[in-house]
Amino acid sequence: MPLRDRLLACLVAVCWGMNFPATALALEHFPPLFMVALRYALVAVPTLLLVPRPRVPLRWLLGVGVGIGILQFTFLYLGMAAGMPSGLASLVLQASAPFTVVIAGIWLHEKLSMRQFAGVAVAVAGLAVIAVHRAQSAAWLPVVLTLCGALGWAIGNVCSRRAEAPNALHLTLWTAVVPPLPMLGLALVVEGPGRIGRSLAGVLTVDALPSVLGLLYVVVVATLIGYSIWNVLLSRHPSNVVAPFSMLVPVVGVLASWVAFGEVLDPVELAAGVLVVAGVLVASRPVQPRVIGLTMSATNSSADSARKTPATA
Repeated sequence: MPLRDRLLACLVAVCWGMNFPATALALEHFPPLFMVALRYALVAVPTLLLVPRPRVPLRWLLGVGVGIGILQFTFLYLGMAAGMPSGLASLVLQASAPFTVVIAGIWLHEKLSMRQFAGVAVAVAGLAVIAVHRAQSAAWLPVVLTLCGALGWAIGNVCSRRAEAPNALHLTLWTAVVPPLPMLGLALVVEGPGRIGRSLAGVLTVDALPSVLGLLYVVVVATLIGYSIWNVLLSRHPSNVVAPFSMLVPVVGVLASWVAFGEVLDPVELAAGVLVVAGVLVASRPVQPRVIGLTMSATNSSADSARKTPATA
């Protein structure tokens, strides 16, 4: 990846890392299933009216919408509502990176180089250290739910890569059309009209203001800006090159949760975060032009020698 695209990937990591404390604030007021429907409905309505449908096969459009919009956020919000701390959620959700690499390898036949494998392994080791260190702060059910969300994200990543959308912003906007109706139906059945109605009735109160601001951050920054850039990167590069950058999200997420909620960040987590960053950098490091130049020079020299060698009978 060129430097510009690596910086864009880091910007996405910042947007998504801060998304976790924003989501925790929003879930204090909105029921989790209804919040999935609401966040995407706020994007879907203007999209249907103003944005042309992207020129991608319908199956990949639905795949991204179901994987990222429905599976990822349904399980993530249920996990956080069940007690998963926002900092730890930002960590566990990054299991999507190795999930993406495996799915892309099986489905799209994308090969993983030894350097990429080593970088992902180092980053996963850093994530594992943080997970083990903080495992006592979450029960098994929230962790399992968040891992299911990570798998949904990985499926959406691969579908986005397969779509090869000529306009990544249009793809991002139109995938928001997929979740609202099925998620609203599920919310009405599981959470009930009464709970949903109470959350809407109190949306303009002072007590609900932090939750409303958190929801707006999730919609504008995490969804529109973050996923637009992410889908651009997936349209330019193989999934196994882009996906490791998502491992930077928990570094931002843990720091943001520490600032917002006072979640303690100790030296072990800091050291593990350094491992995550190092692993992503190793996995995404471009091939050195010097090596390519030497290879080309050697090839040209061989060709010149062949031309100068006289033919034998």
